[in-house]
Amino acid sequence: MTKIRAAITGVGGYVPDYILTNQELETMVETSDEWITSRTGIKERRILKGENQGVSVLGIAAVNNMLAKTKIDPKEIDCVIFATVTADMTFPATANIVATAVGAVNAFSFDMGAACSGFIYALTTGASFIQSGMYKKVVVIGGDKMSAIMDYTDRSTCIIFGDGAGCVLLEPTTEDVGVIDAELKSDGAGETYLHMKAGGSRMPASQESIDKRLHYVYQEGSAVFKFAVTNMADVAAQITARNNLTPENIAWLVPHQANKRIIDATAHRVGITEDKVMMNIERYGNTTGGTIPLLLWDYEKQLKKGDNLLLAAFGGGFTWGAVYLKWAYNS
Repeated sequence: MTKIRAAITGVGGYVPDYILTNQELETMVETSDEWITSRTGIKERRILKGENQGVSVLGIAAVNNMLAKTKIDPKEIDCVIFATVTADMTFPATANIVATAVGAVNAFSFDMGAACSGFIYALTTGASFIQSGMYKKVVVIGGDKMSAIMDYTDRSTCIIFGDGAGCVLLEPTTEDVGVIDAELKSDGAGETYLHMKAGGSRMPASQESIDKRLHYVYQEGSAVFKFAVTNMADVAAQITARNNLTPENIAWLVPHQANKRIIDATAHRVGITEDKVMMNIERYGNTTGGTIPLLLWDYEKQLKKGDNLLLAAFGGGFTWGAVYLKWAYNS
């Protein structure tokens, strides 16, 4: 029986126009361009401004960008998965909003929350739908409006995050391309180090929670850094070993854009030189679920059919994982 794989056949992306530079952050908190750049690699990040502008705005723009390039009829889309932790509302799912807005009226849709690992979780889920033969066209979106949950008086977090979204179209193939392997992990003990205290069912919004500024990202940076460096590198190494991948036959490492030092550590662990590491953290910062699809969007024209790509991420929860895929088309 011929093996069916899920191939990425199109990518799209979107980042807002407003650029929040390190120099502007210097006027908001006690920090400096040199300090931010040396510790994170970030020079600027994009921010979605305006009233009633949720993460759906980013997702809709990314999917429309992909549809314009691939020329597919949105009515043919079977499923839309949106990896995000900054949904427009608790319900309905932001994926529902996006699917309707782009004309994917025949698709079922749902959100997936796995923080910075959300896109690779969603990609693996979407690939499973394709591989089972159940669906023919699945759109996977990763994106976040992190500015909505950012405390711009907290210099440990506000320098890191930005807004943006990217997406991919998955379709079945019998060629030797597509999603080959994945390793996904999680550990709820990570709750202590990276979370948002209020706004959920454990601590619903109240005047007290607002006054105490509990509706913003809380992060213990040094602890998260140690976990991320170890686990993201470990899972990337597991995937490479299991699939006999070497630094020579990996075309690109596609790492979550959390911190340049974490990216460098992951690349070093699997022996990949910097010229084969996708990077845009200096321009977008950490867009959480958006970083990996935005990398694919930025680098699409450099990708060739058959290229071996290693995707790796680490996020709050803790969640982490890696995906090995072969690129399916020439741009």
